Amino acid sequence: MRLLSPEQVHGDVFRLEQTNPRHVAGRYDQPAAQPAQDFRSMLFDGLNTVNQLQRSHAELSVQAIIDPESVHPHDVTIAGAKANMSLNIARNVVDRVIRAYRDVVNIR
Repeated sequence: MRLLSPEQVHGDVFRLEQTNPRHVAGRYDQPAAQPAQDFRSMLFDGLNTVNQLQRSHAELSVQAIIDPESVHPHDVTIAGAKANMSLNIARNVVDRVIRAYRDVVNIR
């Protein structure tokens, strides 16, 4: 088993070597160096995205009631599905964070 060299690894992305000439070499794009975000900013960004999807669905629903010809029903349905899925994912993440916190507190 060969270990990767430090030149091959960048964060969670690593370059694979072509060990067999018959294998197709993939294109490797170096990801742009982004400053690491802390948990707080990632959490707030995620919650803002969920809020934005919820508002978008609400606006489309109101527009569909006020002026039904201006909004396609599929757009309202898709916006509702996106809002519902993002809210479910956010709820699951919050539940798991709370469960992990309780587990850490109960370890003592």
